[in-house]
Amino acid sequence: MGTRVSYPIEVKMKAIEMRLAGVPVKEVMDELNIRNYTQLKTWMRWYRNGELFRLKQPVGKQYAYGKGPEYENETASLLAENRFLKQQIEVLKKYGGIGKEVEPKIVLRLVDELKGSMPIGEVCHHLGVSRSSYYRWKKDADKLTPKEERNQQIGFLCKKHKFRYGYRKIADLYPGACKKTVQRVMQQYGWQCRVKVKKRKRTGQPAYVAPNLLERDFSATRPLEKLLTDITYLPFGQSMMYLSSIFDVFNGEIVARIVGFTQDTAFVLDTLNQLPDLPEDCILHCDQGSVYTSYAYQRAVKKKGITMSMSRKGTPADNSPIETFHSSLKSETFYLDDIFRTTNARVIQIVEEYIDYYNNIRIQTKLNSQSPVQFRQLAA
Repeated sequence: MGTRVSYPIEVKMKAIEMRLAGVPVKEVMDELNIRNYTQLKTWMRWYRNGELFRLKQPVGKQYAYGKGPEYENETASLLAENRFLKQQIEVLKKYGGIGKEVEPKIVLRLVDELKGSMPIGEVCHHLGVSRSSYYRWKKDADKLTPKEERNQQIGFLCKKHKFRYGYRKIADLYPGACKKTVQRVMQQYGWQCRVKVKKRKRTGQPAYVAPNLLERDFSATRPLEKLLTDITYLPFGQSMMYLSSIFDVFNGEIVARIVGFTQDTAFVLDTLNQLPDLPEDCILHCDQGSVYTSYAYQRAVKKKGITMSMSRKGTPADNSPIETFHSSLKSETFYLDDIFRTTNARVIQIVEEYIDYYNNIRIQTKLNSQSPVQFRQLAA
């Protein structure tokens, strides 16, 4: 029996986008180092059925996992229900024993639900609180406690950034609570970051066109010292579109970008020509795509005095920062808002607005909770 291979969601989504763009199956498998055609076929079926959550599940995970219990017969179901009711009674007893710790909002809700079947005094008695406390809490029901105000402010920040931030970034924006408190509140109300997925180690066979000078050293001491470039698919409009961008390793800023309908050499040259004056030892890293290995592109790179570096074939991790940016762009816009089909003009607008937000507003923990542009300006 062969060893099962776990592919990260970025590879799965890129394979789906390439197939939607009409790229042949064999070329997709060779490009992304996918071993089995049936895996690609399964991913496409999940995408067409709207089951994108399956792409995130690790190898061996049951697809019914977490969707609720299934019982063999009605007796087993009744026994489970009986156990559940006993647990509810025990919880009610505990509330009765520690009246001072009963949450006022819980008491108000329970009294409102049960006052039709028993007097308010009896409900309060079972909960271990006095009638006077109940009426005092009812009078102050519209007032927010300090904790509730704090929770509201945390929730406002999460919604403002469309749940793109984790608890660390929200804590940086809200200094009124520590990170653990912010994390607990976000977990309590389901406000956690909804986009980021942990990456897994990718596999690939080494095959060089130009030397890999970067060797995954994604650190730089000044702007425009190390640049990364790549093309990503945008299958959300009336026709297939592409985004070509150039990423500055120093501060994660997108220093050049263009959206087009054809991923040819002229397309990437337009992106390259947007670059400002560069230092003498600037390195530009990319994959082994035909547009980057073309004579015209190599001549333009040499004319700008740039040193070329290329990833190994089938190894997206060699160019991971810009791959991560493209993943974030789609996850924090199209996938987050369930936009899978719209107009070409709307796709361009979404991409341009997000890149401006990413460069100027979106804070990054590794940049001391600053945006890329703010970090560059302070460094200067």
